[in-house]
Amino acid sequence: MKKIMVKDLTAEEKINLVWGKDFWHTNDLNGKLPYIRVTDASMGVRMPEDANSGVDKIRKSVAYPSIQVLANTWDLTIVKKYAECVASDCLDAGADIILGPGVNIKRSPLCGRNYEYFSEDPFFAGVMAKEYVCAVQNSGIGACVKHFCANNLEYNRQQQSSEIDERTLREVYYQPFRTACEAKPLSVMCSYNRINGVRGSENKKGFDILRNEYGFDGAVISDWGAVYDSANAVKAGCDLSMPYWDGCRDGLVEAYKSGELSESELDDCAQRVLDLIYSCIQLKADKKAVYSLDERIAFTREVTENGIVLLKNNGILPLNTKLKISMCGLYARPEATNFKQPGLVMGEGSGKVERITPMFDILTLLQKECDNTIEYETAFADEVLDGMKPYEAITNAARSDVNLVFAGTGTRIESEGHDRLTMKLPDAQVRTIIDTAKVNKNTVVVLFAGAAIDMREWIDKVAAVVYVGFPGECGGEAVVNVLTGKVNPSGKLTETFPLCYEDTPAAKGYADSVITRYDEGLDVGYKYYEANDKDVLFPFGYGLSYSEFVYSNPSVKKTGSLCVDILYDIRNVSKTDGKEVSQVYIHQCGSKVYRPYKELKGFSKNLIKAGDTVKVCVSLDKSAFEYWSNASDRWQIDDGIFEILIGSSSADIKLTTTVQIKNGKIVG
Repeated sequence: MKKIMVKDLTAEEKINLVWGKDFWHTNDLNGKLPYIRVTDASMGVRMPEDANSGVDKIRKSVAYPSIQVLANTWDLTIVKKYAECVASDCLDAGADIILGPGVNIKRSPLCGRNYEYFSEDPFFAGVMAKEYVCAVQNSGIGACVKHFCANNLEYNRQQQSSEIDERTLREVYYQPFRTACEAKPLSVMCSYNRINGVRGSENKKGFDILRNEYGFDGAVISDWGAVYDSANAVKAGCDLSMPYWDGCRDGLVEAYKSGELSESELDDCAQRVLDLIYSCIQLKADKKAVYSLDERIAFTREVTENGIVLLKNNGILPLNTKLKISMCGLYARPEATNFKQPGLVMGEGSGKVERITPMFDILTLLQKECDNTIEYETAFADEVLDGMKPYEAITNAARSDVNLVFAGTGTRIESEGHDRLTMKLPDAQVRTIIDTAKVNKNTVVVLFAGAAIDMREWIDKVAAVVYVGFPGECGGEAVVNVLTGKVNPSGKLTETFPLCYEDTPAAKGYADSVITRYDEGLDVGYKYYEANDKDVLFPFGYGLSYSEFVYSNPSVKKTGSLCVDILYDIRNVSKTDGKEVSQVYIHQCGSKVYRPYKELKGFSKNLIKAGDTVKVCVSLDKSAFEYWSNASDRWQIDDGIFEILIGSSSADIKLTTTVQIKNGKIVG
């Protein structure tokens, strides 16, 4: 194929090229160029049946567990396969670029799109995103890492300004993009919001950092409708504005004719769009789906099984299947009752997918596993239809050995375009949990939610809590397998669960209708709670298992001037095979500048058979020890002693050792 260069285009064609043709496609200049097609992909491919329409009549596609569930696996092999499966869906659907992954930091637990993002921790989000981008692009589909930058809430997202100092931008909100750029994504999506007063689509300073410092050589694509001044966007380096609309294009024409927009500025963006088109074609050439449709659907169960987090367990789990079990809550049968609420187990907006298989029915699945009849009550019907009550849920709980309450949020509460109003579950659910727990001490709460939940009213009243998140096609099977012990839970939280919203930095910093000031600076998530000595409900990195693990024998092996391997043993002292996620944090003793007390810099997930010991190795390079110096405008490493903290969560440090840096090199 002969490639067309920007010099081969007229000014009008260049202007047309930097705007999309419609909602999903680049402009083919009336057949002069190939075009590429993009698609949403936060929980699977969200693409209309009619390729020329907007978001009406979405075609059926595999519904994957949300990115939040994927993150809770802490497993890069699963991330790789997840991205490969999504790429297979894109190839089947004729898409060239997926609009993801989302790497925005979970600064506030109320953000309506937290289920689409990896973590509150920038290191973790970046590592996960890098693996995802590598895998999806190796499978023939371009990635679009989003949303650059500091899109950490949905409220008034088109106007609000995220006010952030330079060091915090570098170390927290830019950092996941910096790491993801190591995988050479074909594109990055700009955010709706302003960054320090400048619109995301006009963030020239940020785009220059992406290109000149992070090695990004792809195209910047606007979020849909994020461009207000097309000339300023092009001048800043926003290459492709989506979707097409007449008004903004007309402004671009006028700016070019008046000389406000130079030919070289237009050429730069047009050339990058051309490069994007040809890169997609080259990437996709001769690529075929890696996995069959059946394999992809089956894989959704594996992701959820690895991403389910056991938050509390007094020993009632795994279930003794010979006991009599009662169940309540629409979330157990979201599509099997008269109320049919398929959106209960996924978020709304760009992450919502029209699933291929019917919504799961946990009642039926559990009946196959348990000896005694399971009593079921919808319980939360009054949230759907006014005036209805839980009816038999309390009576059923009183006459059963174990009571399961299936609760959560879903599309009515968690969505693109608006934030949650509260961290609490709806009142009907809270009442049902408390009332059934009063008559049955063995009450287990199974949560389908995309972000942290305030559990203060009921956490001490129940025997166990299982946090599922938003699962995919086979979510029901995954939940039942964990409840019955066929699968040993191994997921861990990638965001802190605070006691309540009022304890979060987002609740305390200055905010009005158009400005959000990030007063906490570097102290986001677990770093904030530790710096302010605040108790939390469940810490970052936390998750229980049916196994028990013991850590020992920490050591350090130097592998380069500023590279080390952190070695330690983990023994499974239980009678149950299990997977353990161990985490490596650093703390610089006596730092010259403020640094959070603890920063995640490595992790490992290992299968450890009952009675066995594994030796874990986590490698750290120079990036583990550096910080952004505002004084010198660069990444910097100061000499000193770095404490290495090895734990099962940010709050449960099992082992410590040290690394010394002297004259810019690791010694000893």
